Amino acid sequence: MQILIALILGAVIGIAAHVQVRDRATRGAAVIPMLGTVVAGAAWLALTWAGLGADTPWPWLSAVVVPTIVCWPAAILLAKARVSKDEREKAALGIG
Repeated sequence: MQILIALILGAVIGIAAHVQVRDRATRGAAVIPMLGTVVAGAAWLALTWAGLGADTPWPWLSAVVVPTIVCWPAAILLAKARVSKDEREKAALGIG
């Protein structure tokens, strides 16, 4: 049941990354929050399978640190990729 807290933490961090990184209209509203949820859950799962229980700080710390490390760069890279693709398409079509 405690993994649900990790999943919620990952989603909240993903939402924060989605909102704070510029060009948020260029990526889906659920992409980065779902990414945060998945990586937080994976980190929690890996540490519990390694024998670290919820009574240690490591799964809790990983549920915050891993989504933070993954979500912000992913949001930045997705936004840059989309903006550059849109610019190439506009140039190819002769728009603006």
